[in-house]
Amino acid sequence: MSATAVSTPDAPAPAHFFSQGVRRGNLLQVSGQGPMDPYTNQYIAAGDVKEQTRRTLENVKAILEAGGAGVGDVLMFRVYLTKREDFAPMNEVYGEFIAANVADGAALPCRTTIFADLPHEVMLVEIDALAVLD
Repeated sequence: MSATAVSTPDAPAPAHFFSQGVRRGNLLQVSGQGPMDPYTNQYIAAGDVKEQTRRTLENVKAILEAGGAGVGDVLMFRVYLTKREDFAPMNEVYGEFIAANVADGAALPCRTTIFADLPHEVMLVEIDALAVLD
């Protein structure tokens, strides 16, 4: 089974040697996305984890949609934060995003949150996703 790269101008272009997403069969893996505006290629909202989380989730969603999936198809989100105190505000925005993008009564995606250094100092959050298409 071959893999197909997924790409969209509605999410930031990869800065290094990876795809925005890869689809293999009914699996779609979205590479880690950060709070970059895809149209200006600039990081947004320095110091504001809520706005950074919103932008990051919209970037993930754009790649999911480019690969033929939606947020409701996600099995697992992995969230990377730089600061423990950003968990509650990130979680608030994440909850709003899930409520707006997953049908009522549907199984909610799994999630892991990890605290780590991220590639760019301005980044407070990075998120990736694994989806399964029917």
